[in-house]
Amino acid sequence: MLLEGARRPGAKILVSGGSRCNVTNTVVTDVDFWGGPRSIVRRVLRGFTVGETVAFFRELGITLHEEPDGKLFPDSNRSRDVLDALLRESLARGVNLLSDHRVTNIERTTDGFALDTSHGALATDAVVLATGGRSLPKSGSDGAGYDFAARLGHTIVATTPGLVPLTIHDPSGMHRELSGVAHEAELAVWVGGRVQIRVRGSLLWTHFGVSGPLALNASRHWLRGERDGSAASLTVSFCPGSSFDSIDSRLQTAAASRPKSPVDAALGPSRGGLGLPASVARALTQQIGIDGRTLLSQLPRTDRRRLARALTEWTLDVSGTRGYNYAEVTAGGVALNEINPATMESRICRRLYLVGEVLDVDGRIGGFNFQWAWSSARVAARGLSQRQF
Repeated sequence: MLLEGARRPGAKILVSGGSRCNVTNTVVTDVDFWGGPRSIVRRVLRGFTVGETVAFFRELGITLHEEPDGKLFPDSNRSRDVLDALLRESLARGVNLLSDHRVTNIERTTDGFALDTSHGALATDAVVLATGGRSLPKSGSDGAGYDFAARLGHTIVATTPGLVPLTIHDPSGMHRELSGVAHEAELAVWVGGRVQIRVRGSLLWTHFGVSGPLALNASRHWLRGERDGSAASLTVSFCPGSSFDSIDSRLQTAAASRPKSPVDAALGPSRGGLGLPASVARALTQQIGIDGRTLLSQLPRTDRRRLARALTEWTLDVSGTRGYNYAEVTAGGVALNEINPATMESRICRRLYLVGEVLDVDGRIGGFNFQWAWSSARVAARGLSQRQF
C-alpha cells in the first residue's frame, strides 16, 4: 500500500529539470553528495547503479539521452512521461496507491505500526518513510517525515534549504544591472575566515541576487555555515582556476602587448581578453571605480592590482536565500548512521525503512538527488522482500 498525501502523485517529478526530469547522471559517486558518511552513501549507490537505473527506465519505455555535464533526460523531454511510466508499472505490480491520504501520526505497536491518516486509521507490519524533505512544500514535502522519524527515536540533523537561489539586498549591487546574464565562474564559500569549498559552474545574475547551477551548489555550504553560527561569506572569481598573481601577470602582459587596449576590452570576450561578458566587465570596473575606457597600459599599479583582486575574489553580499519554496532539495535530515545501508532499515526502530530526501544526504545539481532516491528505494525494496514478517 502506497499512501500519497497529495491529490495527485509525483508533483516533484513533474517540475524537475524544467519539466523535463533530469532522471540521473552518467557518473554518480559518493563525492557528489554531502551530509552523512560517504561510506554509507557509496554502499547505497552500489545497491542500484546508474546503469541499472537506465536499464530500469528503458524497460518502462523511457529511453534517456545525455546532455552537458552528464545529465540524463528522457528522449521525449517530458517529465510527465517519466511519472506516467512509474505509475503504470506500480499498477502492473499490484501497488495499491491511495492518493489524498495524508499520514498524520505513526506509532510503534507490538507487531508493527499504527497509522493515523486523513481517511482514518491503518495498521501495518512495516513502514517506509519516503516523505521527502521540506523543499517545494507545495508538492507535499512539508517536513512531516522528520517528525515521524524523531518520534520513533531517530536523530534529526538540523535542516536547511539546498540547491536554492541566493539573495543580495544591496541596492547598489551589480546583480540588478546584470539580471539575466550568465557566465562561467568559481564561488568560494568562506566559513570562519577559511575557504570551506570551491565550486565551479555557470553563474546566473538575477534581480534578487544569484542563481544558476553554481549558486545552487554553493548555497547549502553557505547556509550550513550560517546555521552553525560561523561567519559565512561568498566570493566569486570571474576567472575560474586563476590566482590573483596569475591574473595580475596577465594584465601586465596585455598592457605591454596591446598598449592601446582599454580596460573593458582587456577583460571582455574579444581576442586576447579574459573572456568576461562585456556587461560583466563593465559592471565590475564601475563597482571598483575604474573607468573601463582607460587604456590598460596607463592604469596605475594600485588600480591594476585592485582589478586583479576583484576579478579573482569579489565579495558577494549575500543576505539570505529564497527559502524552501524555491529549494530543489533539503540538506540535513535523519542521521545516516542510524540506517542499515544494506536494507535501509532503521537501526533504532525495527521494521521502519527510510529512503530519499528524508535522510541526511543531499547531492549537487545534475540528477544526483534523483539517483539517491532510486538507489535508496531499490535497496529498501530488496530489504523488505527478504524480511520475514
